Amino acid sequence: MHNNYYFLKQLTASLQKKLVGFSLVSCFSQNKEELILEFNNEKESFFIKAHLLSSFSCLTFPSHFSRAKKNSIDLFDEVILKKLNGITQYENERSFALDFDNGYSLVFKMHANRSNVLLSKEGKVIEIFRNQFKADLELSLQELHRAIDWSYAHFTQNIGNLKQTYFTFGKEIWRYLEENGCDENDTTKTWKMIQEVILLLETPTFYILNRKGQIKFSLLPDGDRIKSLSDPIEAINEFFYLATSTDTLQREKAAIQKKLMAIIDSSEGYISKNLKKLDEITIDTPYKIWADVLMANMHQVEKGKKKITLFDFDGKEITLKLKPDLNAQQNAQIFYRKAKNQEIEINKLSESIQQKQSELDAAKVQLTQLDAIATLTDFKQQFKESKIKVSKKEEPLPFHQMEYMGYKIWIGKNAVNNDLLTLKYAHKDDLWLHAKDVAGSHVVIKNQSGKTIPKEVIERAAELAAYNSKRKTESLCPVAYTQKKFVRKRKGDLPGTVVVEREQVIMVTPKL
Repeated sequence: MHNNYYFLKQLTASLQKKLVGFSLVSCFSQNKEELILEFNNEKESFFIKAHLLSSFSCLTFPSHFSRAKKNSIDLFDEVILKKLNGITQYENERSFALDFDNGYSLVFKMHANRSNVLLSKEGKVIEIFRNQFKADLELSLQELHRAIDWSYAHFTQNIGNLKQTYFTFGKEIWRYLEENGCDENDTTKTWKMIQEVILLLETPTFYILNRKGQIKFSLLPDGDRIKSLSDPIEAINEFFYLATSTDTLQREKAAIQKKLMAIIDSSEGYISKNLKKLDEITIDTPYKIWADVLMANMHQVEKGKKKITLFDFDGKEITLKLKPDLNAQQNAQIFYRKAKNQEIEINKLSESIQQKQSELDAAKVQLTQLDAIATLTDFKQQFKESKIKVSKKEEPLPFHQMEYMGYKIWIGKNAVNNDLLTLKYAHKDDLWLHAKDVAGSHVVIKNQSGKTIPKEVIERAAELAAYNSKRKTESLCPVAYTQKKFVRKRKGDLPGTVVVEREQVIMVTPKL
């Protein structure tokens, strides 16, 4: 109701007492849809700030205002330094005029998302602030005065059409009447309630209310009362501050909540996925047991065999793949080395799961703290100084990431992303891999300065390259690898297509 006729009527009466005799010394805009006017009587200044956003229009009266040195524009030059002679409140209309010398007026038309400020000369509009509303240039200011017949006879004649008859009430007043038992079928009761509401509107207290989590301004005691004020200027200033700070708080909380929920969702997904992976590594490939079984049965292993079936220490039959050119002890050493690498991978995986769990727990605590915050000041103290910052949505990387034996391995997601991985993200000294002669993901092992990439890491990356290719169902797959600096793209090549030089080939089993 802060733009309702009944409030503007009280506001303009107060401004009339305050401002008549003042001169308008400046009128300017430095933000879109915002107009500032400064009045002065050679003793003090008085400011009117018109916020005319489509989403929220409101007048405020700040005690002081510092104009920006840049990006501000002077407006309505015709009335600058002219004295204010009076204020016209248009009858039954959400508009009023500041009347100056020489027939000039500034008309404040407070029509929600179509609010505007108009400059008129002798009753004719000559300039408007919000230029998108061209129809305001044709507005007849005298027609803004509108009459309402408040007689009982007129009431009874229009009992079925009261909302149009008493159009100044607006939605909020009619909602108040209906919620308090107004019933058009009961003529006597309805008439009585309307008279009681008119009395409240003509001699109001100004209420700032909380209605379903939103800050509302009312001339009626309707909702959870935050403040009650008697001065219209003080009331509208207080309302604007509470409404905008509450809106800002809700938007900021929603943004932080979204960020925290994203952390929680991604952390839970990461933990679930990697716990499953940890189980698979631990249970599915017990290299240490295989090595011990092989060492315990060395006498059964003949050099040249590609595989052998033995019994483990629980009496279960297992089949082990062997390298035929190695003896039993040498094959066992391979399993021991893989077991050691597996242990390193398990430890790193366990550490990363623990770290993610800590992030998850912290995000849940902060989400609980966020829910309890009720003021913008508390929010700023709690979150603006914290490490959680709402940023623009990050672009997803064009590759999947994993780590093996301390080396980062990147796997392209599709043909276009393969190009991005290879040409934008990979360094010239990184190792580049791709399943040979078939479509598939580009795979990159990030180089570590001064270190040679272990053969086991190359084998693991090759397994991933094979698995993420058209050869994923084959028992063995050739994978080409070389340094990224020997990979280039020719002009006109299709996405993902590159030319590879100085490549080497490794045979691996496709494995995720």
